[in-house]
Amino acid sequence: MRKFWNWVKNEEGRTLYFDGYIAQDSWFDDEISPKQFKAELTASEGDVTVWINSPGGDVFAASQIYNMLKEYPGRVTVKIDGIAASAASVIAMAGDEVHMSPTGMLMIHNPSTAIFGEASDLASGIAMLNEVKEGIINAYEHKTGLSRVKLAHMMDAETWFSAKKAVELGFADKVLYKSEQEKSDEGFIFDKVTVTNVLRDKLPRVTDRLGEDTGTPYDQLAKRLELLKP
Repeated sequence: MRKFWNWVKNEEGRTLYFDGYIAQDSWFDDEISPKQFKAELTASEGDVTVWINSPGGDVFAASQIYNMLKEYPGRVTVKIDGIAASAASVIAMAGDEVHMSPTGMLMIHNPSTAIFGEASDLASGIAMLNEVKEGIINAYEHKTGLSRVKLAHMMDAETWFSAKKAVELGFADKVLYKSEQEKSDEGFIFDKVTVTNVLRDKLPRVTDRLGEDTGTPYDQLAKRLELLKP
């Protein structure tokens, strides 16, 4: 099974790399991935550095990773060297400190799925997505201290942040390689169409028999949501 994470041990401690799509092969279809990740995370003690360069992926996999990192007894430092978008941004919020490369980007948006069936199925799907959104907001709110209404509006708008803006709003704590005195006029990434197209091209697509994109089927997401309930 191909893992979407990689551990490196050196003199400074352990470094965890998330590079690519979260849960490329499997996370909830079996128990190997979460158990294996937790076993590797807790195999040693001490502080951990987590490097993230990911366009996102499975929000439920990200939720479990977030919880495992938050429960880890050592200090967790997250460093975003490329992109932490969508579900990967949720993982980033688990850091005791979050550092971003001056060229890095962070993106938050609403969860999405493909829903099929009659009106009641569509209504159930909408209700589920609203609950998933509330769970994601919990992670952002805990890190940033921003209001839930403001965070919800940012997700509605699919908001991209540069390193400077992420620090300003509390999503990150520090811009890498810069002194505290350095300032710039960096802000939101406004070229949303270009950036979104690049991100979309990186994500694996689910297609129907006609070759049209369908996203993640509603029944799969509903099943995963049930697995997360206490």
